[in-house]
Amino acid sequence: MTDNKPPTAEAIQNGETHGGPTSIAQQYDLLPKLIPHLDRHLTFPLLEFLSGLEGDESAEVTKAKYELLKQTNMTDYVASLWQEINDSDEVPEEFVRKREEVLQRLSLFTEETSRIDELLNDESVVSNLRSDKVANLKFLEQQHGVTIQMVDMLYDFGRFQYSCGSYANAAHLLDQFRILSTDNDKASSASWGKLAADILTTNWEIVMEEVNKVKESIDTKLFNNPLAQLDHRTWLIHWTLFPFFNYEPARDTITEMLFSPSFINTIQTNCPWILRYLAAAVITNRSRTRNTGAYQKQLKDLVRVVRQEGYEYNDPVTEFIKALYVDFDFEEAQKKLSEAEEVLKGDFFLSAAADAFVEAARHLISESYCKIHQRIDIKYASNFFGVSRYL
Repeated sequence: MTDNKPPTAEAIQNGETHGGPTSIAQQYDLLPKLIPHLDRHLTFPLLEFLSGLEGDESAEVTKAKYELLKQTNMTDYVASLWQEINDSDEVPEEFVRKREEVLQRLSLFTEETSRIDELLNDESVVSNLRSDKVANLKFLEQQHGVTIQMVDMLYDFGRFQYSCGSYANAAHLLDQFRILSTDNDKASSASWGKLAADILTTNWEIVMEEVNKVKESIDTKLFNNPLAQLDHRTWLIHWTLFPFFNYEPARDTITEMLFSPSFINTIQTNCPWILRYLAAAVITNRSRTRNTGAYQKQLKDLVRVVRQEGYEYNDPVTEFIKALYVDFDFEEAQKKLSEAEEVLKGDFFLSAAADAFVEAARHLISESYCKIHQRIDIKYASNFFGVSRYL
């Protein structure tokens, strides 16, 4: 019976979410691969999803949430997690004290940024701003007494609001900071912060605008630092998983980005497990895309990369691609599709796309089968591939 005990909080934090006998979904859980490339706030939805999976609702998941968020300013929620873990109605003094400190800092930040926030919401002031940040700062300093310290306060307040879980406010403040700041490092950090905040508010249209800004910054400002480009692209790839399957208009854009030379090289070098998501996108795009030529090219590129990286990474999703398009083993493809369905339903990013993936994959199996067989027993094919609706 001990083999079925729930994972410890430490194991969950490290991505080791299951111990003892495992299901296919548990065996191919990507949490340990994803967490190192996500902000702690972006990790939280994955733990929420994990807690909702059958068999994973345990005190250990609650402990993992507590360990994840205890360093943030989300004091009320962290205190409630502590109460749940310790089965107590009392709130320890340390949480009460930290809550007061957070409220005091919030009041101080609000007071110290009120002037510049008021100016940046004044149309008569904003209309005088130009693309030249140095000139803008000089104008604001001469006409309205704005200092570099006041601008930097927007950055600090944005980070503070983000730590409090006030993501919409954080996005607003960090955007204001970017408009004025001439500090490239801080402006880059603010862009990442705003992207995370927009993801957490599920403002997908704005998220895609921010993805493009971050991508452009990686391509241009890190041009002379290939290692930094590799690291930043790796982070961006993981962060784009949130809009990838949650926002329909983003699917094609992100798929094209991931197939571009710089990003496919990043996937092969740093994060081959992303092939699961790329494969899922390409397969489900079968019924969505209107450009057959572009789809066939993506499918061909996917098969090539899956074949190349088979020694480095594989799961039932990529093995389905290999069985169908490399080995032409239809029995194996059918087996892997069944396993892939379970894997997708246990994946935070892909659970909602599992049914669409299976339906599209069955179409592809039947198409490939028909292409290489001169004579087909319709009854056999219908029963074997489970595609009686389509044949």
